[in-house]
Amino acid sequence: MRTDTKNFRCDIENGVATLRLDRPDRKNPLTFDSYAELRDWFRDLAADDGVQAVVFASNGGNFCSGGDVHEIIGPLTKMNMKELLAFTRMTGDLVKAMIHCGTPIIAAVDGICVGAGAIIAMASDMRLASPDAKCAFLFTRVGLAGCDMGACAMLPRIIGQGRAAELLYTGRSMSAAEGEAWGFWNRVVPADALEAEAQALAAKIAAGPNFAHMMTKTMLDQEWSMSLDQAIEAEAQTQAICMQTADFTRAYEAFVAKEKPVFQGD
Repeated sequence: MRTDTKNFRCDIENGVATLRLDRPDRKNPLTFDSYAELRDWFRDLAADDGVQAVVFASNGGNFCSGGDVHEIIGPLTKMNMKELLAFTRMTGDLVKAMIHCGTPIIAAVDGICVGAGAIIAMASDMRLASPDAKCAFLFTRVGLAGCDMGACAMLPRIIGQGRAAELLYTGRSMSAAEGEAWGFWNRVVPADALEAEAQALAAKIAAGPNFAHMMTKTMLDQEWSMSLDQAIEAEAQTQAICMQTADFTRAYEAFVAKEKPVFQGD
């Protein structure tokens, strides 16, 4: 995976990629270019074996303030329907690329996390937050529907239909305490420990059976639209595939030897 990204920072170390938007003076808004580059980066990740976990981190005390008012919102008011649909499809493609990249993603959210920033956190597999994290799906507050980038499909599955409806209708901020109680945040940790906590979780995942993690992420996505019988059968097939991996054999041999398995992702 390339690290010479133009519209966000990317660092890769020990199998963990750390991404962060890099406009802290404006609370890290998204632009047309950063949307597209993030989409392409996550698409490329699906074909890369060198990154086993991703941390989408905050920068300068904030995660993301959503689409840039001057660089996105203003130009959108002057576009025709074809141009607008191309844009909204591109933003949705970022979420799809995150879901289908095959790699666990951890959002480490401090401060402002609103609009498309809230969507990026939502589309991550796990979410950690500082006590100061303020998450809001602001779309109705700018005259748009709450159904943006998959929010009406994904958010109710995370926090429940009624809670999701309240946030999407009102656009109000969800506090860190609410988000933790509702299951949006996996946990809330002090701001000065947030990134270290996310990196530790990512390192633990990166040290695991990465092919099996890819299959887990795939099934978490695909089983949304399956019946229970279909899901059980799909999981039976998935486990049979994983039982053919060298990591499965390594785990057995390590158990017999009373050692900790060292997974290699094959």
